[in-house]
Amino acid sequence: MTNTELWNRRKAALGPTYSHFYDEPINIVKGEGVWLFDKHGNKYLDGLSGVAVNTLGHNHHALVKAISKQASKLIHISNYYHIEEQSMLADALVGISKLSSVFFCNSGCEANEAAIKLARLHGHKLGIDTPNIIVMEGGFHGRTMGTLSASGGRKYQAGFEPLMPGFIRVPYDDIAALKKIADQKNKISAILIEPIQGEGGINIPDNFSAYLSSLRNICDENDWLLMLDEVQCGIGRTGKWFAHQHSEIKPDVMTLAKGLASGVPIGACVTNDKASSLMAPGKHGSTFGGNPLACVAGLTTLEIIEKECLINNANVQGDLIYKELTLRIGEHPGVKSIRHMGLMIGVELAMPCVDLINIALDDKLLINVTADNVVRLLPPLVIKKEEVMLLVEKLSDLILNFLEKNYK
Repeated sequence: MTNTELWNRRKAALGPTYSHFYDEPINIVKGEGVWLFDKHGNKYLDGLSGVAVNTLGHNHHALVKAISKQASKLIHISNYYHIEEQSMLADALVGISKLSSVFFCNSGCEANEAAIKLARLHGHKLGIDTPNIIVMEGGFHGRTMGTLSASGGRKYQAGFEPLMPGFIRVPYDDIAALKKIADQKNKISAILIEPIQGEGGINIPDNFSAYLSSLRNICDENDWLLMLDEVQCGIGRTGKWFAHQHSEIKPDVMTLAKGLASGVPIGACVTNDKASSLMAPGKHGSTFGGNPLACVAGLTTLEIIEKECLINNANVQGDLIYKELTLRIGEHPGVKSIRHMGLMIGVELAMPCVDLINIALDDKLLINVTADNVVRLLPPLVIKKEEVMLLVEKLSDLILNFLEKNYK
């Protein structure tokens, strides 16, 4: 099938939901480690991991074996019945998070919807008829109507009005603004925040630990729930199991998805006793959430991360990418900032750079640009030093050539 035929087939069969930045469509047919291959045998270095999804890279033999084995036994059964694989994954998540219980669903936005429901229930318990949730400017929590309303970007919300009420926005990494809202007693029941803003441009608080500690203190002082959206930054990506573990705090609610099952759809809303006690049978549910296949994929992902020391690898390789990019392009006036935590890396340029996605694709490198001018790197946690050096070499040359042609 020619490229033109591929385009026509896609346009005829699929809705116009996703933007495509490439000039010619590519048809990826297989993967191995950090590499992807198209139907013509071309080899691409994956610097995006399906947007932080392919934690273990592609075609990890132990994950494939576990999924295949489970699929041959049982793929789905209703949550009316005991699902042992679900209990095992919940136990594992409780163990590494030091929280209390887990609700399983199928995606990050579903996990965040569960968190929003918990915040509403908590507000009603406090005697608030119409509780509000504080969210951050530049935040992103999903594309359902609830999570879209909680997100901070107008480009995602435009055309879907009226949005769901009940959210108050404050600037990210601004404790003074939060305290001002708290002093106004605006019928608030919770804060919902990404510890590191992914879609917003890999935004990391200037003093990460102090910022999260202040959030925790404000919530404790006002009896609010602290709800952390770790859909993108969780599961080892930042060099800890969860990004908030770079501080001393624990949330009341934490949402997970993306990398939890290395490509198999899954979401999780992890809670402490205070938050989990708000729910009761029949209050919430999910048909597919916590099915045996997804839970085996999740449990195997956690086991492999532990066995192969991939959290440490995220630290080592993330630091190497940051160091090498800083050496090669950090002094260029067109590079505003290079920031990272583990293998969550952003290179902010002084100009829009969406064209870099297609330019990189031509050089057989998969990257992403978010917030118009931030190159986002989210490589698999299995990436090795030699692959890091190749990624850095390719990306540095691409950025420098791009700036030479476009930066004034």
